[in-house]
Amino acid sequence: MAFTATATVTDIGPEVIRTGPRRADRPPDRLPDRLPDRAPGRAARPLRKSELHASVSDPVLDTMTFLNEITSRYPEAISFAPGRPYDGFFDSEQIFGHLRRYLDHLAEQGSSPRQVRTAMYQYGPTAGQIREIIADSLRADENIDVPAESIVVTVGAQEAMLLVLRALISGPDDVLLVSSPCYVGITGAARLLDVAVTPVDERDDGFSCADLEAAIRSERARGRRPRAFYVVPDHSNPSGATLGPRARSELLELAGRHGILVLEDSPYRLVSPGPRHPALKSMDQGHTVVHIGSFSKTVFPGARVGFVVADQPVVDDSGRTGLLADELAKIKSMVTVNTSSLSQAAVAGALLAADGRVSELNTAAAAYYGDAMAATLRELDRHLPAKRRAALEVHWNEPTGGFFLTLRVPFRADNAALIRSAQDFGVIWTPMSYFHPGGGGPHGIRLSTSYLTPAQITEGTARLARFIEAQSGH
Repeated sequence: MAFTATATVTDIGPEVIRTGPRRADRPPDRLPDRLPDRAPGRAARPLRKSELHASVSDPVLDTMTFLNEITSRYPEAISFAPGRPYDGFFDSEQIFGHLRRYLDHLAEQGSSPRQVRTAMYQYGPTAGQIREIIADSLRADENIDVPAESIVVTVGAQEAMLLVLRALISGPDDVLLVSSPCYVGITGAARLLDVAVTPVDERDDGFSCADLEAAIRSERARGRRPRAFYVVPDHSNPSGATLGPRARSELLELAGRHGILVLEDSPYRLVSPGPRHPALKSMDQGHTVVHIGSFSKTVFPGARVGFVVADQPVVDDSGRTGLLADELAKIKSMVTVNTSSLSQAAVAGALLAADGRVSELNTAAAAYYGDAMAATLRELDRHLPAKRRAALEVHWNEPTGGFFLTLRVPFRADNAALIRSAQDFGVIWTPMSYFHPGGGGPHGIRLSTSYLTPAQITEGTARLARFIEAQSGH
């Protein structure tokens, strides 16, 4: 059985990449009367890739493109690759309701019609114009009590990562530690900025603070300075793992003792069913945690609105104290200038309509994603029952929420295996090797359950099981 195709969309995290035919640029209304003379027989020397920044040759930056090509080539294949919200929760008319709610809010706060118009149509404050609304939401939903001035609204969580890394990493000996396997967005941002990344590998039973402490000591013994540790503590991308309460307390204690910051990125907390462990930032008594947030999963990804809570004090040479958020805003002013006022308005309207409780806004979505995860696990168990998967040496984890789970298989789950899976079995997944910045994960598969219907999950897991059986050669 083979599958053939057209252009489509996929991703390996929050960031969506589109592929397809490239549309020609619109020609100018009028061409110049005379084009510049070009010496006959002389062509411009092509740029050499070796002369460009090394990041463009890094395999990390090719992973999304490769998945897009596979999905485009086999459109009838069922894809467990996209880590995106389910389309069924979006209605085109909702946008207008969100915008109307925010405009009414501005009027209720005393803004004149002219001020409302300016707020919607003009460049806004670099740090964002809905910081108060986000701060209220964090207090209501996450028990994170921070001043609005400590928040910078960003173009998705990806910009937040870029700003934080640029601010914290000041020299060639500074190092970013990451829990591995790791979301490629942070390692990609580090690569663009020439930031050294040291992975701290998760064990089979999850993240270990002892391993993090050993990595910190090792880096310092090499003469390097660990600056921060990046972690997704809740239903992480890609592994689906969650830090327990004890590990959270130990992590904050360790970070405070060693003088490093914790970069908390947790976009799946409020779209997961059941009780939640406290956010690291809500437990932070010593300004140790920089909290990175995103509304891509909880409101809608097309808004491209994220934020960062950076309430760490910063003292300048004259002794004046400000906030890390102020420094991030300076950097942002030279990157994106500001976050779209229209996008901020849409997100703010959604938050206001839910009285800031994003978890309540996502009650139905969280239930859907929980059911999708449970259905995937149930179907995997049906097609590969315990005795059979023991014989095949196949294992998987059982996340209680989020979008992702991981499988370990006896064969190399590389790009060649993915092509065969898509072409011959009609099912697409993501190699876990993409998410190991230090190398690793050759036998790992990531499955995303969020974007599929129940029928697609049923058929997709059946196809996946057939592929695993065939590839295992048993």
